[in-house]
Amino acid sequence: MSEQTPGSEPAISAAIITHEGKVLMVRRRVKEGSLSWQFPAGEVESGESASEAASREAREETGLNVSADKVLGERVHPNTGRTMIYVACAVESGSASVVDDEELDAIAWVSLAEIPEYVPYGLFGPVQEHLDSTLSK
Repeated sequence: MSEQTPGSEPAISAAIITHEGKVLMVRRRVKEGSLSWQFPAGEVESGESASEAASREAREETGLNVSADKVLGERVHPNTGRTMIYVACAVESGSASVVDDEELDAIAWVSLAEIPEYVPYGLFGPVQEHLDSTLSK
């Protein structure tokens, strides 16, 4: 999977952080299209892998130190047109809070049953499949 193609916008790496039967969602101060609640995410920087970017963004936005377990999938997001790479992550240390208050205004640990309330248009298939198997344990 290519994180960055010359002449194009950098890919966005999203951290799918699960902990104690829930997934971490963040609410951006500025909506991206119809997106309000989403996963901690940001641009993959030059020389950085999608996994490294997901871990960095989680730390910068929420204060959590996470380990990237695996890339779940990649797509061009239907609402933003940006290449998205979704990375499954596990909490290593810290507790989640709004650290980057210029970008975020809220965070929430969301159960599997609550996801449609936060993301009514549905999740990317591989992300939903990961959460179905991880959060139902």
